Amino acid sequence: MHKILVTGGAGMIGSNLVKQLVSEGNEVSVIDNLWRGRLENLSQNGESVIDISRNFHQIDLADSNKIEQVARLVQASDYVYHLADIVAGIDYVFANQGDIFRQNMLINSNVIAAVRKSKVKGYVYVGTACSFPAHMQFGADAPPLKEEDQYPAAPESAYGWSKLMGEYEALLMEKETNIPVSILSLHNVYGSPCVTGKTSQVIPAIISKALQWPDEAFTVWGSGKQGRAFVHVSDVVRALILTKTKGLGQGVIQIGPDCCTTIKELAETIVEISGKKITIEFDVTKPEGDGGRCADYSKAMNILGWRPSIELKDGLRETYEWIQRENVLRTDS
Repeated sequence: MHKILVTGGAGMIGSNLVKQLVSEGNEVSVIDNLWRGRLENLSQNGESVIDISRNFHQIDLADSNKIEQVARLVQASDYVYHLADIVAGIDYVFANQGDIFRQNMLINSNVIAAVRKSKVKGYVYVGTACSFPAHMQFGADAPPLKEEDQYPAAPESAYGWSKLMGEYEALLMEKETNIPVSILSLHNVYGSPCVTGKTSQVIPAIISKALQWPDEAFTVWGSGKQGRAFVHVSDVVRALILTKTKGLGQGVIQIGPDCCTTIKELAETIVEISGKKITIEFDVTKPEGDGGRCADYSKAMNILGWRPSIELKDGLRETYEWIQRENVLRTDS
């Protein structure tokens, strides 16, 4: 058994990770400011998987006045998984770039400041494929990205820059303190429990449109030609578990499939799952982000023994059904 601290532990990835870590016999503490995370995400069969009164801490990690409090929680831990950040759908990201950059820089630096004072056995930082250079993400047929492609750095968004700086600071800490670090650069993660509404990302946003049709138009942002490498949250959690024992000290490791799915293909699959005769409309006046990216996951396979296992259509069906149930529950309440 290990004592493990998970920041952002009430979010989609974090809550699934917490449940897995607890099921393996670990004592897990969570930090989350509940901006996108929810306490109910930490429940299973109607009961929380952790002691909320003792092991859940609602803290804004961007607040530098909280460093000492965070440091005490880190010092009581064997491992730290740092998942907390400000992230949302493309409309929110591009409308709030300065704030997202500042908040994420503060979050990452404050957590690193706390970890530097500790004797933890390992620090796992969750990065993003958005940190890769924009010119290498030119279309759905772009070749799979390699970890060494991150530099020279040229991310498209402030979000990508802020996450890349979090990687850099983590590696500086590893060099200066000998605290082993693992950085997992995640491609587009989806699954449940996910956020819907104004800060939702592409898959829950499109699923919500399908559920609301025909009362609302089924309009997809952009041309639909842009591509993404979608990876199910259960595959991501498996990588996070593996990296604690195999990935520390191994630098950046990408987690995602080696093929792109266009947003048009994604929307068509969701329409098929819905069973509705929906006409898809594309709004090219809206931003669509990078043209396309996917992962050369050979490093993940060689070091972690990891490869994607969930077929996209199966994962989309599970996510569709979860959002549908959530909508029914909200309507009933």
